Amino acid sequence: MANKVCPVWVGYLLNWPGRKLFQNPDTILSPHIRNGMTVLDIGCAMGFFSLPLAQMAGPGGRVLCVDVQEKMLTALLKRARKAGLAGRIETRTCRHTSLDLDDLIESVDFALASAVIHEATDPAGFFSDVYDALKPAGKLLVIEPRGHVSEKNFDQAVSFAEEKGFRVVERPPIRRSRTVLLEKI
Repeated sequence: MANKVCPVWVGYLLNWPGRKLFQNPDTILSPHIRNGMTVLDIGCAMGFFSLPLAQMAGPGGRVLCVDVQEKMLTALLKRARKAGLAGRIETRTCRHTSLDLDDLIESVDFALASAVIHEATDPAGFFSDVYDALKPAGKLLVIEPRGHVSEKNFDQAVSFAEEKGFRVVERPPIRRSRTVLLEKI
C-alpha cells in the first residue's frame, strides 16, 4: 500500500538475530496466538515475525503473509521451508492501493502490522481492509518504529482505526516502538 517501501536488502537486516533482544517475537506474540488460529502478517518482509507466528499457530493454524515485494516473499518461503514451516505459511503479493484480502472476509483471528502503517499511502483504507478480514472480536497489533513515526502521526493512525470500528484494548510496551492492540467491534 506504500509508494516508498523498505528496500529488499533491508529485509536481511530486519532478520538479524540480535533484533530479538529488543523485539522478541515470542514475548510480543505469544499472549495473542493459539494453536489453530488464522493469522495475518501484513508487511511481513522476510518473516521475522512470520516464522514464530507459524510455530505458535501450530499444525492446525495458518499464517497469511502479505507484502508488496515479491522478493521479500520469496526469501520468506525459503526460510519457511528450511524451518519446516512452509505448510503453515501462505504468501500473497498485495498492491500499493489494497491488501487484496477480499477472499478473507471475517476469517482471520489475529493480524500483525509491524513497521508498515507509516508506509501506507491510505491508512484509512489499510484499516478498512484489515477490519473486513478479521472475525468479530479479532485483534490487530500495530507496532511502529519510534524513529520513523512521531507520536502525533501514530495517534492519527489509531484514530483512523477507531473511525473504522476498532477499539483500543491496550498499548503494550515494546522497546523502540509505538504500539497498540486493537479489537474489531
